Amino acid sequence: MKLTKTNPKITEIIGNLKEKSYQEDVSIWKDIAKRLERSRRRYAEVNISKINRHSSPDETIIVPGKILGSGELDHKVNVVALTFSKKAEEKIDAAGGKCLGISEILDENPKGNKIRIIE
Repeated sequence: MKLTKTNPKITEIIGNLKEKSYQEDVSIWKDIAKRLERSRRRYAEVNISKINRHSSPDETIIVPGKILGSGELDHKVNVVALTFSKKAEEKIDAAGGKCLGISEILDENPKGNKIRIIE
């Protein structure tokens, strides 16, 4: 039995990711779409401390889930995610980075160049 998503926003994002993947012939968007098709319990929840450990300055990180505010960020990073906690947004902004939604990154970087997925 195939379960379908009931949140229209998520289904729209998944559809846009798949469409962009086929248009641009880029597999990263299809990978993110597959991760978002999983049950909500299996979405990634990543703390700021993990982003700090696994990223370099001025890098773009994508998380197919939620960013949580535990830890510190000591360099500028652009973070793309489904949702952000208030503390996480504040810490990313304080470090000089940007918080972006998944739909926004599709317009800014359609080829998916220099993006790292963290779960």
